[in-house]
Amino acid sequence: MSNLQTDTVLNFETFSNVINGKLSDTSETRFSINPSTLGKNPPVPLSTPEDLDRAVHAARHAAASWAKVPWEDRKKAILEFAAALEDQQDEFARMLTKEQGKTSQVELKTGVRWLRDFCELSLPETVLEENDKRRIVTRHTPLGVVAAIVPWNYPVQPLACGKIGPALLTGNVLILKPSPFTPYCNLKLAELGLRFFPPGVLQALSGDDNLGPWMTEHPGIDKISFTGSTVTGKKVMESCSRTLKRVTLEMGGNDPAIICADANLSAIQTILAIAFDNAGQICCTIKRLYDISTWQVHEDVYDAVLATAVAILPHFKPGDGFQDGVFIPPITNVQQFERVRDLLADIESSKLKIATGSTEPLPGAGESCGYFFTPTIVDNPPEDSRVVSVEQFGPVLPFLKWKYEDDVINRANKTE
Repeated sequence: MSNLQTDTVLNFETFSNVINGKLSDTSETRFSINPSTLGKNPPVPLSTPEDLDRAVHAARHAAASWAKVPWEDRKKAILEFAAALEDQQDEFARMLTKEQGKTSQVELKTGVRWLRDFCELSLPETVLEENDKRRIVTRHTPLGVVAAIVPWNYPVQPLACGKIGPALLTGNVLILKPSPFTPYCNLKLAELGLRFFPPGVLQALSGDDNLGPWMTEHPGIDKISFTGSTVTGKKVMESCSRTLKRVTLEMGGNDPAIICADANLSAIQTILAIAFDNAGQICCTIKRLYDISTWQVHEDVYDAVLATAVAILPHFKPGDGFQDGVFIPPITNVQQFERVRDLLADIESSKLKIATGSTEPLPGAGESCGYFFTPTIVDNPPEDSRVVSVEQFGPVLPFLKWKYEDDVINRANKTE
């Protein structure tokens, strides 16, 4: 697909937009902050509406020819792209830790696997009716130009590779819009793609908070794939409606888990690992844990589960993703750090009971060191308390008691 050398290592010191098969810089730049050290990451482009217009023009030109490329050839290009990403996953992982905070090898390996897994899929034609008079067939045809708005909590996988693979395999072209907090790996994914895809098929633009609305309003973009907060998702849908764009929204949630009377206490470590993975910065992780407490059970299950969790959680070490033994990375940016700090202040002012952890950040966090919190469990807070009713997106987990199945199911499904 490209004459560029496919085995050279990408340079992770300089970062550019990818527009129409070329690296493209801007007159103004910006940078993000390493959330572990508070040091500046390298400068990245600050895209303008003119940069977006150029990318959309290139994408529309490429869309017609890419749609005609046979499925097997598109699949081959994606598999080669995945292999190249695998070859450079160490470099990508180092940069991802610098921009997002967590230890990142698993995310890179999962991204490669997902790209390959998508290539196992197919979209065969379905014959709905066939007779002497007519033949009715359902087939899936490319939409055209897709813009992927990628958040900061998992910039590579599933939230970039999980959009790149399906879009390109099905004959669409894609413009990546990374979060302003984590633009670096997304730009390098598109730069790597120059080696395998024709100009305009996989592009990337770095920008500030203006770039997303410019994309959702742009008449030359046919579909938006958005992952992010519910508040922003509503704005995306409203904006896309003005040009009748297709839109896919994958937003946050206040996900519950229910522990029953016959629960095996050995599962508690896994439950905690899910809840506190990436410092709780996952849209579909456990945000509320309902633990049974009833006279019908010989042993008080709630107390046993809570005691087990309290014994385990202090071993979940917070720290820089480059340090050995770290499980809890920093909060990725100062805005989310302040939201979590405000949530913990509300827990303190409401006099809720802390089973383990703290309502304060680690000493010096956000000033002399990164955006770190101690993982924290809140013991049986009221159902209407903020820590229960609002998605935390941080290393804070409420444990709640329940007795009756109908009641706990209703409470678990109360997510508004």
